[in-house]
Amino acid sequence: MPQSTPPAGPFTLPPLPYAANALEPSIDTRTMEIHHGRHHQAFVNNLNTAAASDPSLNQPVEALLARASSLPVSVRNNAGGHYNHSVFWTMMAPVGQGGEPSPALLRQIEADFGSMDAFKTQFNAAATGRFGSGWAWLIWADGKLAITSTPNQDNPLMDTVEQRGAPLLGVDVWEHAYYLKYQNRRADYLAAWWNVVNWNTVNGLFEQASS
Repeated sequence: MPQSTPPAGPFTLPPLPYAANALEPSIDTRTMEIHHGRHHQAFVNNLNTAAASDPSLNQPVEALLARASSLPVSVRNNAGGHYNHSVFWTMMAPVGQGGEPSPALLRQIEADFGSMDAFKTQFNAAATGRFGSGWAWLIWADGKLAITSTPNQDNPLMDTVEQRGAPLLGVDVWEHAYYLKYQNRRADYLAAWWNVVNWNTVNGLFEQASS
């Protein structure tokens, strides 16, 4: 059965910055195809449908996130899902292509967490400790790095979260992000995910946020 044409509107699905199989073996091809082509596409479709009936939603997604508390829950969820996934794809790269933390970022990680290993331990704890679906984040807030997690499709740009900040790195811990390969083994997914972190992107976001 042919798929229906997605509704037109101001929001578009960004292409993956690599092939769907480029993150193997950390993230399997089929998961990437479904995650990007179905889950992310659905967020975009739903936002465009909502914008068709409410022209006030026709603005950059970051502007919607900043006023998330005033949005209907469905719009908040889909705006968050669209933003979160748009940045998530860029925060990963094929093995060997993601670079390393910049000297400036590494110094900040060591200042705020003690060491890179301690940072990863705390980040993994936030990701595994998120009950149900959600995200874990490294953010820049109040002149330092911090780790936080958000439920569902919330993120640190929203005016509804406990700790706001500029997202530098995020990991999706919804089961659709890993279940085909890892089933309920979220910790195994996270261990493999570190192999495809795109530090080049994180470095750029840190430089922008901290300057």
